Amino acid sequence: MADFLEELCSVAAGRLTAYGRALTGSHAAGEELAQEAVVRVFVRHVPFESLAACEAYVRTTMRRLHIDRIRHETVWRRVAAAQAVRGPVRDAADEVEAADAAGRALDVLAPRVRTAVVLHYLDDLPVAQVADTMHVSQGAVKRYLSDGRAALAQSLDAARERLARRVAGCGPRPA
Repeated sequence: MADFLEELCSVAAGRLTAYGRALTGSHAAGEELAQEAVVRVFVRHVPFESLAACEAYVRTTMRRLHIDRIRHETVWRRVAAAQAVRGPVRDAADEVEAADAAGRALDVLAPRVRTAVVLHYLDDLPVAQVADTMHVSQGAVKRYLSDGRAALAQSLDAARERLARRVAGCGPRPA
């Protein structure tokens, strides 16, 4: 058990953090999600046959924790909205430092859309399994995927145009 913990931390920590970042849209939140999942898995003393099985279990725990947080935040926003003073909403996406164009494109997606895109395309889950995991209908997942593909295409096209201008020397380098 302890061998897998050490090996998981040394070998798979980067992959788990990247997966958490893809789910949450934030590197810091992705790290926290990965750490919380590792702690929850190893506190239970679940026996694993291999490092791959251990990593898969941690990823499943990360996915479930993230979906539970989205559900909790949705309920909280509904309750808190009646209590809150209306004012300008701050865009947290501006504070997120994106590492690459795909990461920046994922940042603009709504949490449920991003989760559906990550589960379907990064985890390679079929629509039915994504729906079961997120506790929504298959139609909702299909809509999330459609919205996500459209937004990602638009963001990635813009990034491609910026790169082409920079390579051609026709435009300033992005800050």
